[in-house]
Amino acid sequence: MTASKRIVLSSDHAAIGLRQAISAHIAAQGWEVVDIGPTTPESTHYPEHGEAAARRVASGDCRFGIILCGTGQGIMMAANKVKGIRSGVCSDTFSARMIRQHNDANMLSLGARVVGEGLALDIVDAFLSANFEGGRHSTRVEMIVALEG
Repeated sequence: MTASKRIVLSSDHAAIGLRQAISAHIAAQGWEVVDIGPTTPESTHYPEHGEAAARRVASGDCRFGIILCGTGQGIMMAANKVKGIRSGVCSDTFSARMIRQHNDANMLSLGARVVGEGLALDIVDAFLSANFEGGRHSTRVEMIVALEG
């Protein structure tokens, strides 16, 4: 399977259950899921998990990434430090669509303590079904990329 249908998932200990539910959901839709853990509930460090997933996306190994922690904020901040990553935290479907359509986001971050499973799956579907619109948004994404140095 090509990278265009590969998606990496990672979380910290707070989001293992939701990550596994998302994994099953998107696998049923034909995505090849690369779940890089963790698998046990011991406390872990979300920056390590955010970076590891982001590197898979930045390298081209995976088309998209979905990362989770308690709020989605910390793991997203870590992922966005990796050159080439545009990740946003979403707790609604509108934002998930917009970060794809307007910002060409390649990673989605969710807070397991913020959204329930049903809403999380809807957010994931909105993110994965949206396409970058280009046009005037391309200039803005190029401006974001330029900030990476």
